[in-house]
Amino acid sequence: MILGVACLALLCAASARSAEPGISDSEIVIGQSITLQGGANSYGVAAHKGMKLHIDQVNAAGGVHGRRIVVKTLDDDNKVAQAEANARKLVDDGVFMLFGSIEGGPSSAVMKVAVDRNVPFFGPMAGPPALRRPHQAMVFPVRAEHREEFRALMSWGKTTGLKTVGFFHVEGANGQEHLNNVTLIAKDLGMQVVLAVPFKSGIGDGELDEVVARIEQAKPDMFFNHGSAGVYAKLVAKARKKEGIRTNFMAVNSGSTQIAKDLGPLAQGMVFSQVVPNPWERKHEISREYQDAARRSDPNAELSYGGMEGFLTAKAMVAALKLAGRAPSRAGLVRALEGAAIDLGGVKVQYAPGDHAGSRFVDLSMVNRNGRFIH
Repeated sequence: MILGVACLALLCAASARSAEPGISDSEIVIGQSITLQGGANSYGVAAHKGMKLHIDQVNAAGGVHGRRIVVKTLDDDNKVAQAEANARKLVDDGVFMLFGSIEGGPSSAVMKVAVDRNVPFFGPMAGPPALRRPHQAMVFPVRAEHREEFRALMSWGKTTGLKTVGFFHVEGANGQEHLNNVTLIAKDLGMQVVLAVPFKSGIGDGELDEVVARIEQAKPDMFFNHGSAGVYAKLVAKARKKEGIRTNFMAVNSGSTQIAKDLGPLAQGMVFSQVVPNPWERKHEISREYQDAARRSDPNAELSYGGMEGFLTAKAMVAALKLAGRAPSRAGLVRALEGAAIDLGGVKVQYAPGDHAGSRFVDLSMVNRNGRFIH
């Protein structure tokens, strides 16, 4: 009888340990829907490599509280419907939490599933307002939102004497919200938005030529984008070959390495907002960690802002899991993060009840004549 009671107690204990989705004695299973586009999205590929670099390093050192981190990754192909379907499948498959999407539309779709299913969504690498406003109790961004990047670019423009603004944004609700923010920031800074150009996915060369003509006519002092690095690089290349255009072209962080590489000499002088420190310099501890980890993995590793953001986001996720304790639960993770302040090595991330802004770190970089990013 005593033996039977003891066995029953052990079974109950084992059942309790396995009751939390994605948690076993040896593993924490994380779900990720990310825009890789079959390898064609260079920022997504770089970010994914950076995340894997840090997670592999943590697992090699024994994991989090003795558990190995396993990330189940699905490619959403930068499609909102696919991102939502991926997130639902991952939750149905029993992941502990959702993690590390990129691009505004897919990240917002993953957020919808996180809210519907009451599953934490940590580290979306996107900057749409919807991830933060209205407050989403289950969503914990790490990077600064695009609004802070827009303000940094426009403030720099104002200090250099620029007064009028052009904005290139994805068509739809997210793009409109970004335009609203740009307009508000311009008013606050005493600047004027003279050109706003929404574009659809799959925009062609002929349509980009029309945008160039509009830039030539409106003559904005500065012009910047919301995402879509490949499309924006084509637009800048076309505009910079027009002798009559004197506009200063700038860009947000997503795809900055790709844009500079695609444009070659035409990228010289472009200013980019960045949400992580420079990955080639060693001024910040997180930059040194990223460089050293990358070179240990591959002496010829190609560093990038995407890789750095992935590495930093994964480091923040690991810190969050540690805060959740030795018997992690979804509810316990959320409680642990409320009021948490995490120093990632020069970039601070902070959460509070009603405020999950994460990091407010925004830096500016410029492409020099050698194609390198400098402050």
